[in-house]
Amino acid sequence: MLGARGRMGSEVVKAVTNSSDFELVAQLDLGDSLDQLVSNKAQVVVDFTTPDSVMKNLEFLISNNIHAVVGTTGFDQDRIDSITAALTKNPTVGILIAPNFAIGAVLMMEFAEKAARYFESAEIIEMHHPAKVDAPSGTAAHTAELMTQARKDSSMPAMPDATKDAREGARGNKVGDIPIHSIRAQGLVAHQEVLFGGVGETLTIRHDSLDRAGFMPGVLLGIRSVVNNPGLTHGLDKFM
Repeated sequence: MLGARGRMGSEVVKAVTNSSDFELVAQLDLGDSLDQLVSNKAQVVVDFTTPDSVMKNLEFLISNNIHAVVGTTGFDQDRIDSITAALTKNPTVGILIAPNFAIGAVLMMEFAEKAARYFESAEIIEMHHPAKVDAPSGTAAHTAELMTQARKDSSMPAMPDATKDAREGARGNKVGDIPIHSIRAQGLVAHQEVLFGGVGETLTIRHDSLDRAGFMPGVLLGIRSVVNNPGLTHGLDKFM
């Protein structure tokens, strides 16, 4: 486990320790040597660290033939391409990068992608605790990418918006074609609402993570699946 002392990392440690088919061989955090992963013969590493450190972690894991399940965010296309290139040197290694490990969140993204083909307007509101370091969230960005592609595949026109005078950020930050509005407030965990609008109707698809324990079934599914799926897998839905 990398990021073992963080909120998600400590929850993963608990889940793996309580599982019947895994053995936890290393709990590492900032300042700890990655060499312990090799000396302790780790087969799969779960990474919940930071965008600043995750790429070096993955480089180490791939070069040492260790599979990885990654919940850290910040993966743009350049980073994806870099991981894909690194995996050509060790094609038996499996890497899962998942924007979200909650089963309900994965389904929410799938439903949003399907609905995007049928509504003129679509926006995302994502809400997280104030300790989250990135905005928009990886889940929101991935949802927007899926929705944008679905709209393009269906030849949807540009969304109607007559706004001409707006303060910076008032209309959110666009990922693809979709505006995303990020809220950070004490008391929240992880929440996302996708709002669709058409003539005479609206549709809201919402997912709420109320406790980090809700991510653990997805993390354990990723650990079990990644060893049998070499190469890069983007999204837990590929294993569901």
